[in-house]
Amino acid sequence: MSGLTAAEAARRLLAVRDRRGSAFLWIAADEGAGGGRRLLGESGAAGALALAGTLGDAASDRAAAELGRRALAGDAEATAGLHALPCGEAYLEVQRPASELVIVGAGHVAQPLAEVGALLGMDVTVLDDRPEFATRERFPRAARVLRVDFMDPFAGVRILAASHVVLVTRGHRYDFEALRRLLAAEPEPAYLGMIGSRRRVRATFTKLLEEGADPARLTRVRAPLGLDLGAQTPAEIAVAVAAEIVLLRRGGAGVPLRDVEGVLERFFPTPISEEG
Repeated sequence: MSGLTAAEAARRLLAVRDRRGSAFLWIAADEGAGGGRRLLGESGAAGALALAGTLGDAASDRAAAELGRRALAGDAEATAGLHALPCGEAYLEVQRPASELVIVGAGHVAQPLAEVGALLGMDVTVLDDRPEFATRERFPRAARVLRVDFMDPFAGVRILAASHVVLVTRGHRYDFEALRRLLAAEPEPAYLGMIGSRRRVRATFTKLLEEGADPARLTRVRAPLGLDLGAQTPAEIAVAVAAEIVLLRRGGAGVPLRDVEGVLERFFPTPISEEG
């Protein structure tokens, strides 16, 4: 492998970001002649890894590629930063696609949900077929606001494994069409939720099963979506949905922290009266 310049490495990383891919970049930290050498790894289809550049020798490149692959897979011991390799110390940078929130429907719940999603650092996309709803003025924090045909809402939108898709359209048939396509698509999104009453969800699931939808994937659909917070207003519903997404991303239990920590029981042997 030939050398990789800083400009070429930057160009490649920008291209990876634009296509919402994953990559790692090693930069040799030595102050001598080998300092500044680079090895770039781009994750491709089916986990294939394309390498460019070199850290100077085959042993170092092999070790760096393996550690970089583990970093992209989320290995807690393969983190970004300074590492020791056969060639000496080198810095590892890791680039993954931003966690994405795709909101199908631009109604009252979508507005606060887009705001909360942006606050969580998610790349927010809002889809709707109505020009008066799919506007930048209504969704100033969204990365993309697109007009689509709800009969095929994802025709121009890529759904990835890092995508979180929320179906909050104005009609049952639109939710059904979107859900039908998502259940048959690869990869499966990290989160898929649909708003609706028990009756609406049951009717949708029954029809999908009759059409041959995968029962295992159907069981992973969050419908009705969100945590049970007693939410009523659009903003409260948005918080409940966002809370469920955070719970799934971070592996929480969804119970009050007071009950988890048990501070009163652990540190105060004598019960404290609620009346003071």
